[in-house]
Amino acid sequence: MKKFLIILFVVMIGKVSLGADLAQGVINENPVTIAAEIVFDWININQLDRDAAIIKYQTELFGEDTVYKYNKKEFRNEYKDFLKDKEHKRHYMLVSNGVKETDDENLCGFYRKNILISYAIQYKRDLKTVLYYDAMGKLRYVDKFSDNYPNFPYMSKQYRSNGKLVSAIYFMSHDMQYMYNDDKSFKGAWYKNQMYDRKAKPVLTRSNW
Repeated sequence: MKKFLIILFVVMIGKVSLGADLAQGVINENPVTIAAEIVFDWININQLDRDAAIIKYQTELFGEDTVYKYNKKEFRNEYKDFLKDKEHKRHYMLVSNGVKETDDENLCGFYRKNILISYAIQYKRDLKTVLYYDAMGKLRYVDKFSDNYPNFPYMSKQYRSNGKLVSAIYFMSHDMQYMYNDDKSFKGAWYKNQMYDRKAKPVLTRSNW
């Protein structure tokens, strides 16, 4: 359970202005993951090597098959059964009471000043998709994982409910991720509880790693 909260925070930090938009996030159940030993050397390598890594993972994330904007009508039709959370009251109460997992779903809430403003659902029948709702149960965001999820490395892309890309993340391991904005610009490299920018300067800290 700790793992999915960490990964959730990774993606969520990409959209910290939660007033107009929900936070981005990823929920991860507890499947067995496969990953090679990863050594974090972002601080120690030179700038040319950091820039090369940024380009490498940017290229992998934003390939020729990347969809930056789905047809709105088609996208919403694909998620027509989820545009409104049919179990909004139940999910709202569960999340408000700190429930993170049921037999059928993984849950996570987003709070502002101790008020639940949005929540995320990952149905166990479809672990490659995460749905984000506002406090009224209206769909706001959809996360899509690459086919090899949950085995590292894997990728995720988040879209607004109108089908427009929000951001993308390359998950190297449980500890390390590369994060990019929707325009392909580099946001930062996460290692454990710290995000570093292009020049290896600490820029963000996460408390739930």
